[in-house]
Amino acid sequence: MQTTQVQSGEKTTHVRYIIVGMIFLASCFSYGDRAALSVAGAVIQKALAIGPAKMGLLLSGFGWAYVFGQLPAGGLLDRFGSKRVYGISIICWSIFAFLVGCAGYLSAAWAFSVIFLLRLLSGLAQSPVFPGNGRIVAAWFPTVERGRASAIFNTSQYFALVLFAPLFGWLTHTFGWRSCFWFMGSFGLLHAYVWSRVIHNVKDHPLISHAEINLIEQGGGLVNIDRGKSAANPLTWSNVCLLLRQRMLVGIYIAQFCINTLTTFFLTWFPLYLAQARHMDILHVGMAAALPGLCGSIGGILGGVVSDRLLHAGFSLSFARKMPIIFGMLLSVTMIGCNYTNVQVVVLTLMSLAFFGKGFGALGWTVIADASPKEMIGVNGGLFNLFGNLSSITTPTIIGILVTKTGSFNDALIFVGATALVAIFSYLFIVGDIKRLDLIPAVH
Repeated sequence: MQTTQVQSGEKTTHVRYIIVGMIFLASCFSYGDRAALSVAGAVIQKALAIGPAKMGLLLSGFGWAYVFGQLPAGGLLDRFGSKRVYGISIICWSIFAFLVGCAGYLSAAWAFSVIFLLRLLSGLAQSPVFPGNGRIVAAWFPTVERGRASAIFNTSQYFALVLFAPLFGWLTHTFGWRSCFWFMGSFGLLHAYVWSRVIHNVKDHPLISHAEINLIEQGGGLVNIDRGKSAANPLTWSNVCLLLRQRMLVGIYIAQFCINTLTTFFLTWFPLYLAQARHMDILHVGMAAALPGLCGSIGGILGGVVSDRLLHAGFSLSFARKMPIIFGMLLSVTMIGCNYTNVQVVVLTLMSLAFFGKGFGALGWTVIADASPKEMIGVNGGLFNLFGNLSSITTPTIIGILVTKTGSFNDALIFVGATALVAIFSYLFIVGDIKRLDLIPAVH
């Protein structure tokens, strides 16, 4: 984008890219916190003397509170604004991460219970992250840039594995598994301080130019969603029911549950799959888990860029958003091929291709930013993330049961791959045209 001038000669700033960089980093720490338990999982299983089913329960602990915190988080974001709610979230989950490391000094029975409780609290604390990301992007980016902006923060779920999996592998090998959580807690608190200094509302940011404000606002950015907020609460059951009556949104929710099943597998059981089914040691697990994460990061950026370019080229919003999703989900099904090879290079290639496809098709938050009623972006983002992250409960639990009953990961890979096909069905036959809904919320 070329620099433009306003009448005063003021140059266009690009503060919105700093903002998306901040939410990318925050999301990386959020997903890094989730990945710490899985990368160190094989060592934790031995230390706490627990089997696959119980480990699945521990991995799902985060998801229970994270899911049930989505609607309250969305309501808090709409009522109090993204900066305040998100910042408090970062502080809280960083403290809980640090305490997980401390819990490792308890007896095995107590350690399991305390860690499970802390993972519940961490899930609750992190529930505003992605609804907050969606609101910030909707406010800071014009429509034609929203796909790539959403793709940037969405790639955090893949890049977190690239960044943290090798580090966690090394920390666990060198200092023990507790050090992973102490690291995440310490750096999370540092990031919370930086967040408080950098994040502002669009029109209140000290570094932004009038030209950039005009570019965002005239391009469809919702620059006023956090200004002049009232005490009114958009989170009501009537508003939730109003959203659930929209066929387009229901189709998007169903698809997100399926798409997020893939993410949850890679963040929870994939490192354990490498350790237990492919017999890698902890150092190799960390390095190998990073490769699909890197491919997912690349796919995530490309999916957003392709979607925005299709939109810029004159294709409909529906086609520009749906095409990358469908293509990406088809690629994700290739993970089932791992059941038919014992060659580790082939396994990692297929997993990398599957995670690339998942990243390429992960445009759900872009769609939500495009389609949400203006007055209920936070609530709808919370509802969307609630449905999507039900998979953070079901996926670890189901895979733990399948591995316990069969002694193998084969059925687990079929289960995960099949959900990608359901996501395609939902976008093709349920969602229909993607457009912004003009709904009048019942505010009490």
